[in-house]
Amino acid sequence: MGRRAVMLAGGGLAAAAIWPSRRALAQASGNVVRIGVLDDMSGPFADQQGMGDVVSARMAIEDFGGQVLGSPIELVFGDLQNRPDIGMGIARRWYDQEGVDAIFGIGNSAVALAVQQLTREKDRINVSVAAGTTDLTGRGCTPNGLHWTYDNYALARGTVSAMIGEGKRRWYFITSDYAFGHSLEANGTEIVRALGGEVLGATRAPLNETDFSAHLLRAAQSGAQVLGLAVAGTDLINAVKQMGEFGLTKRGIQPAALLCLLTNVKAIGLETAQGLVFTEAYYWDQNDETRAFSARFARIHGRPPTMFQASMWGAVTHYLKAIKAAGTDAAPAVMAKMREMPINDFMTHGGRIREDGRVIRDMYLMRAKRPSESRGEWDLLEVVKTIPGDQAFRPASESECPALRRT
Repeated sequence: MGRRAVMLAGGGLAAAAIWPSRRALAQASGNVVRIGVLDDMSGPFADQQGMGDVVSARMAIEDFGGQVLGSPIELVFGDLQNRPDIGMGIARRWYDQEGVDAIFGIGNSAVALAVQQLTREKDRINVSVAAGTTDLTGRGCTPNGLHWTYDNYALARGTVSAMIGEGKRRWYFITSDYAFGHSLEANGTEIVRALGGEVLGATRAPLNETDFSAHLLRAAQSGAQVLGLAVAGTDLINAVKQMGEFGLTKRGIQPAALLCLLTNVKAIGLETAQGLVFTEAYYWDQNDETRAFSARFARIHGRPPTMFQASMWGAVTHYLKAIKAAGTDAAPAVMAKMREMPINDFMTHGGRIREDGRVIRDMYLMRAKRPSESRGEWDLLEVVKTIPGDQAFRPASESECPALRRT
């Protein structure tokens, strides 16, 4: 990146990509626009968020020219460690002591819900890129928060619809025992039943579970045709690998990942993952635009981006465009511009922000390739179907967000 980096004391944080020339013509508050990326940097989701999100945010800042309204753009990042107390501590310090204007990423649902309320209190902006809970644009919606890439409803709807369309109506869930997993299971259950399917049971697994044998035994005994995996990161990798070891797939139980990413499929391996169905917002090999961004990203990070890492670029870019259009970095004016402007970039075409903060974008039903179909190390997936944004996400009429219920 070739930019001067300044370390910030405490909390394992670093400031990066600080551009020179802080001149009197700066119109931003404090003569600087400061962006924070708050994600899992060292835990089970680090490969799919983590420093890849930081790389993408840096790319967006650099592509924007390193300044806005005559003021330099600074980037800080922190490790939320999947703990609300730690995530909130970093966010509060950023807002109160370090002048952070907006926080991006927030890749844990429990942390994201807490930070979103803090952001409203401090009148800043948060953009949840990697958290999945639908409460961010439901009961927990705020005027200051956006839910950018996906949510658990969209993931569940795409995947469940595909499985039931193949006649696989009997489901069992293995669920991560925290806000993300609970939300994903609830959305999956709702959609299974709405489409005429049946949920035969569920079991809750702690975050960072290493032994899924007891959970898989219950699933095998249930008579289910589909095992809905409401887990993510290394938990998903372990669960799918152990499904193969226990022979559940050979016994006709189809794994359906309710959140799966490129790096997860790579870690599982195509021999085990082949045929795995899931829903995504992005795949690096979709078209010339996605391949071009992926090649730039890979030169820095060593591999193609996940949907979180790719969409971080779009989220930061959209925020900076809104500051420029608003002529200020004050949260209310910037949020108004973000909502007003369409979202168009290499992965999103004709996206828009609904009043509850939900970004409406197309989603994609994905399937892991057979080993014989793969043409290279990261040629792992095929796009089976495009799901239009107005079909992918929960309708506004069903939202629990007070902002929508008043309309």
